Amino acid sequence: MQLPAILRAIRPQQWVKNVFVLAAVAFARADVSVPHEEDFGDVVRSLYAFAAFCLGASAIYLVNDVLDVESDRAHPTKRHRPIASGEVGVPLALTASAVCVVGALGLAWLAAPAVLAITAGYILLNFSYSVRLKHIVLVDVFCIATGFMLRVQAGALAARAEVSHWLILCTLFLALFLALCKRKAEIDLLGDERGSHRANLLQYTSGFLDQMVTALAACTIVCYTMYTVSDETVGKFGGARELVYTVPFVVFGLARYLLLVSQQKAGGSPTRVLLGGDAIFVANALLWVAATGWIVYG
Repeated sequence: MQLPAILRAIRPQQWVKNVFVLAAVAFARADVSVPHEEDFGDVVRSLYAFAAFCLGASAIYLVNDVLDVESDRAHPTKRHRPIASGEVGVPLALTASAVCVVGALGLAWLAAPAVLAITAGYILLNFSYSVRLKHIVLVDVFCIATGFMLRVQAGALAARAEVSHWLILCTLFLALFLALCKRKAEIDLLGDERGSHRANLLQYTSGFLDQMVTALAACTIVCYTMYTVSDETVGKFGGARELVYTVPFVVFGLARYLLLVSQQKAGGSPTRVLLGGDAIFVANALLWVAATGWIVYG
């Protein structure tokens, strides 16, 4: 019975990354300048967009694992993935990927025609990433960051909301930060053997990655801070200026994550950290959500 294996192969735990799609509707519904008569429709369209990106991401995970099956078998942790371990055959994986693509495009169309275009672009970008772009140093992490910005934009179109340019920049820098932390975890894990897994890992060095993740963490903090105090944000939320008090949670979260990356080599899976890999990190994230929700909606 291959159903449990194929479910693991599509990596549903990674769907948490698609909460970026819901950012627009979460903040737009608190916008005092937006009439709320059609709230329910906006929420439903945002959920369609969220589901579309979940299926689109799963389709790419399957293709990526098929393309990397040999190198994954030589990797100390990736060799346990269903395709690399032989639990899921290549024909079944490609069939499941095609089904996911069709489902993703259908759900995106239900969200909005513009969301369909962005979802198709996201799938094409990530297919190109799997085939070629992930082998080009720095281009690989910028592809990942672009995927997160597409999520935010798709969510904004589904919710018919405008997204602050500060949040877009914050998303870019945060995604780059997480992607480079993952590269750091990979070279820490694989060491001198990293080139056998992926050649471009040889061009990343610990010193370079340490400098970049520090700079990107600072950029993320600055952009988020500017978002909380901008006139646009204050005007949207009825003059509420208390959102700036959520900045310490962001600073602590980034600092905690850097500590986990440097001391516990935990940067290889941001999702695992967020879903309970570190209780302190999770508690801080929940406090940020609670504080933000109270300020924005309360």
